[in-house]
Amino acid sequence: MSLFLTFVTSLMLGMRHATDPDHIVAVTTIVSRERSVMKAAGIGAVWGIGHTITLLLVGGAIIAFKVVFDARLGLSLEMSVAVMLIVLGLLNIFDVRTSTRGINPSRPFFVGIVHGLAGSAGAALLIVPLIDDPRWAALYLLTFGFGTIVGMALITVTIALPSLLATAHLPSVQRSLPLASGAVSLVFGIYLAHKIGFADGLFTSEPRWTPR
Repeated sequence: MSLFLTFVTSLMLGMRHATDPDHIVAVTTIVSRERSVMKAAGIGAVWGIGHTITLLLVGGAIIAFKVVFDARLGLSLEMSVAVMLIVLGLLNIFDVRTSTRGINPSRPFFVGIVHGLAGSAGAALLIVPLIDDPRWAALYLLTFGFGTIVGMALITVTIALPSLLATAHLPSVQRSLPLASGAVSLVFGIYLAHKIGFADGLFTSEPRWTPR
């Protein structure tokens, strides 16, 4: 029973993980040009798949080989998310498209991989002390990843639906939404980079990192 509750908890944590502010900002920036709820859900799922692949690879290495993550490495991986948010924001602001028809699936997949790099270490380091058997720990990570995929698909639908309704009645929103979401992503990315670099100490002699 306790093992069952552990995996239910991992599924719920994975879904909650999808609601982290940096995840929401990133996926909002990506789907701001999308005009289909189903396609938006697919984008969220692709993001989650990229995240889960990295989670399994990096988290699996931590579990199997007892890879040690120090504060500077952990913060460096989180800094990659900040840089990615800045890049996504600039792409939207300057209307840079990776495909002539909708959104290239490689973009959300790559974004998911980057987020996975930042989140996999924290997820694995938190469960290693709780599950001794590497096989069960790997299954825990897989369940966590599945929860993230489902959670992100639901979140993208929740984000896309109001924007679709708004653009249907207010065409001007369709033009301004990508710019607005790009500006939010850029500002949040800069804020996150400053926080990680200076408040958390990546660019100082005493970095402080808490896995999450």
